[in-house]
Amino acid sequence: MAIASAYSDPVHEAQRAFRATMNALARPGTIQPVAGLAEAPRPLSPVAAAVVLALVDFETSLYLDPAAATEETRAYLTFHSGARLTDDPSKANFAVIADPLALGDLAGFALGTDAYPDRSTTLVLQVPALGTGRTFRLEGPGIKGEATLAAAGLPENIAAALAANHALFPRGVDLVLAGPSGIAGLPRTTRISEA
Repeated sequence: MAIASAYSDPVHEAQRAFRATMNALARPGTIQPVAGLAEAPRPLSPVAAAVVLALVDFETSLYLDPAAATEETRAYLTFHSGARLTDDPSKANFAVIADPLALGDLAGFALGTDAYPDRSTTLVLQVPALGTGRTFRLEGPGIKGEATLAAAGLPENIAAALAANHALFPRGVDLVLAGPSGIAGLPRTTRISEA
């Protein structure tokens, strides 16, 4: 099986994707542009591939949901990142969710501890659109007053699941929504409700 190429300029492109991810998490509700990796194997989206390869390396564990866990995706991500794949979401530093509508309970992922909240999972959810779809009201650090974010393709119960996740602070997971041309961050510090 031939493995598709990733970044043409690995250092600079990965830095741009990493910076966009940090900006998205620091400024919830904003959509940060990310250049996708056109040759990423389906069902991995080009933007999700760029973000994941900017975040993971040989020291991190990566969970792929059943929709993302194809042989091609597994080979692509391990070849280009060296990340250790795990079938146990509670052991993952990062997770790729190709089918957010099938997303289970967020408590199934690593939530960190009060002493080590950084030992939690960051989820990269592929969504069909950002800026359109269901609208959410966001409040918290990085947001002046309140912000709104529209996203398509999220589970019906996502607002309640993220409210329960927020209540665990400083524990909990962080989410990065990967749309067709950019990303948005929903960190555990953000209070989320339906707009």
